Amino acid sequence: MTYKAIIIDDEKPARDIIRTFLKDIAEIEVLTECSDGFAGLKAIQDMKPDLVFLDIQMPKLTGFEVLELLDNPPLIIFSTAYDQYAIRAFEMNATDYILKPYSRERFVQAVAKAITKLQSGVAVQPEVQKIIQSADEKEELLHRIAVKTRHKVHVIGVAEILYLEAEGDYVMIHIKEGNYLKEKTMKYFESHLDPEKFIRIHRSYIVNAEAIERIELYDKESYSVLLKNGASLRASTSGYKLLKQILHM
Repeated sequence: MTYKAIIIDDEKPARDIIRTFLKDIAEIEVLTECSDGFAGLKAIQDMKPDLVFLDIQMPKLTGFEVLELLDNPPLIIFSTAYDQYAIRAFEMNATDYILKPYSRERFVQAVAKAITKLQSGVAVQPEVQKIIQSADEKEELLHRIAVKTRHKVHVIGVAEILYLEAEGDYVMIHIKEGNYLKEKTMKYFESHLDPEKFIRIHRSYIVNAEAIERIELYDKESYSVLLKNGASLRASTSGYKLLKQILHM
């Protein structure tokens, strides 16, 4: 049986090596190759491959961001040059990876493992979710957020964010141009946004300090945070204390 594959890597030599190594593996047919995450995401959605060779460090969208935006991810073989944290996450969750520069032997080993998984019909979704969760635990501040609407992928710079609002299992990201849902928790954003700029004022709200116009007393137990765009957010007593501390009020 032949399995269909896509190669996603921003470096042409890396894509060429994968193609060269795959020539001797009859079970894998390469559908296409992509040089960035945007093109790769679209190719996966349109072509529905069985297997994807996915670089991690890429412009536009990283490998992790591509995974986050996929509803039904295929089997993935990750490639990376230096992300030691990612390697530990893959090892913990039994997802294979190839560390650049890799040998033909290591590549063939990874592909053989992937073919065995494909033949066994093992579920991919839980494995990918574990990888994303492991990546989320990395203590690193966000600089951008990739979100998907029905027809388009948007990359939001964190400076564009006015505030974030809890929406069940999702978070609504409010920017000047509109609102976008992201399947993450408020706790995730609280720990991955600069705490000197993004303040958790309520269990339902995280606000960008630069978007605040003024703060008014709402009642004995809470305050209203009025934003420059006209939005009014409720702040709890503890949220107000945090505002005072960070804004030096």
